[in-house]
Amino acid sequence: MPPTIDLRSDTVTHPSPAMREAMATAEVGDDVYGEDPTINRLEALAAETMGKEAGLFVSSGTMSNLVAVMTHCQRGEEAILGSEAHILQYEVAGAAGVAGVQLRPVPNDEGGRLDPSLVEATIRGQNLHFPQTALVCLENTHNRCGGAVLTPEETRAVADVAHARGVRVHIDGARILNAAVALGVPASDLAREADSVGFCLSKGLAAPVGSVLCGSAEFIARARKNRKILGGGMRQAGIIAAAGVVALESMVERLTDDHANARWLADGLAGLPGVVLRPGSVQTNIIIFAIEGQDAPTLAARLRESGLLATTLDARRIRMVTHYGIERADVEEALDRVQAALGAVAA
Repeated sequence: MPPTIDLRSDTVTHPSPAMREAMATAEVGDDVYGEDPTINRLEALAAETMGKEAGLFVSSGTMSNLVAVMTHCQRGEEAILGSEAHILQYEVAGAAGVAGVQLRPVPNDEGGRLDPSLVEATIRGQNLHFPQTALVCLENTHNRCGGAVLTPEETRAVADVAHARGVRVHIDGARILNAAVALGVPASDLAREADSVGFCLSKGLAAPVGSVLCGSAEFIARARKNRKILGGGMRQAGIIAAAGVVALESMVERLTDDHANARWLADGLAGLPGVVLRPGSVQTNIIIFAIEGQDAPTLAARLRESGLLATTLDARRIRMVTHYGIERADVEEALDRVQAALGAVAA
């Protein structure tokens, strides 16, 4: 078998040598008592990066979003979010099943944006029969919209509408640092108008585990209790937080490499027969393309046989994600394997 090229997700990254060294030598304590110095350093660094007062280390992006929903909303209240949002599509209905919060979707456009006027029209007024709208959730970058970025102005337009009605705003910023690098702005600019933001250390930043939820000191104090409810009060977690510190200090700027490789891959794919890729759709490290006249799962299976791993989104669409560990030579080889698989499937 040829060497495997894994483009399923940036979650498949392996920790860097510097991360492994930091984990091996991490200073630790009991985080539930607030005594793990490496956790405390990571949380402070993350909060500073996002321009917030405090941070909370959690095990995953899904936990980050669920803790945020639980902290912003009471049971029986409602959160508005995009129809393609990760919270709605991929988080096992945790908002409903665990937090008791109803999710009310409004359409995302191709760029992952929400129409502020539609958000405003969807916020509930006071009525005995209605759930209280407590939260609006945005996503930056937007996974199912091809890694599209939201600008500070686009976030502000929705946040202004929400805040004017007394509704809080949370950003699922799993890849918000990809957005910051792509736009050439600090991540704090992208998070400024939100009441909370969570971001992943274990995607493009290549740490093995973890996300950080950031917000006001008061919000994080309440979020910490909700993390405990979910079983997320880890003990000597500085061992894994150490990798997160390295990620924030040394792995952010290299995201430009992932974006460049994604554009190279997208340009190559667009030149292959039967591949449909919306011009300008690749802004960060996610490529979503459609296949004309063929079945995407069949093509993905053929790619797997060749040692190229990709994600099937539906009957016609495939997703590929560039990340730490994928170099330009891997992209070139991936294009060769896609071209060969397309011919084999067609035959």
